[in-house]
This record gives sequence, structure tokens and C-alpha cells, in this order.
Amino acid sequence: MALADKTINCRDCGSEFVFTVGEQLFYQEKGLRNEPQRCPPCRSAHRQRSAGPRTMTDVVCASCGQPTTVPFVPRYDRPIYCPDCFAKQKGANPAP
Repeated sequence: MALADKTINCRDCGSEFVFTVGEQLFYQEKGLRNEPQRCPPCRSAHRQRSAGPRTMTDVVCASCGQPTTVPFVPRYDRPIYCPDCFAKQKGANPAP
């Protein structure tokens, strides 16, 4: 079956948006069976509403000692790093 761009009406705002062949291939690759029901701006707004506000916590980097902010409440049995030190740590310990 040949794929073609599809025009879909957004269920939230009613505007038309195009579900491109590339997006359809991505959906197939990820095993997603349903077409999107919302246009990209409404999809993004829906995700933001669903996620709720992030809790930002002030901490001190375990490596360099600089103050930084993280988007979660840390557990103090694990070190917290600033973005620069986190990137260095991640580079030093690549995932298998």
C-alpha cells in the first residue's frame, strides 16, 4: 500500500493539518496504530497541560561545587551535577 500525505482536522481547534508520509513512516516504525488527532501546536499544548508544572530545585554540584537548578527533587543518596559536569560524567561513563 502506497503512503500519501493526509489532511486531518484537529479535534481541538478544528484547523486542518497534514499528516506527511514521513510522519506516517515514523508512526509505523514506532508501532503507533492511530493517526494523530491534534495539529502540532495543539499536540504540544496538550502535552504541556498533561505534564503539569515542573518542580525546580536549587542544589550544589557534587563535582565543582557551583549552585545549579534541577527539574526534580533529588534523592541525597545520589550525586547531582551541573550541566557541564553532568556532560563530563556522561562522557566518562558511556552507556553499554
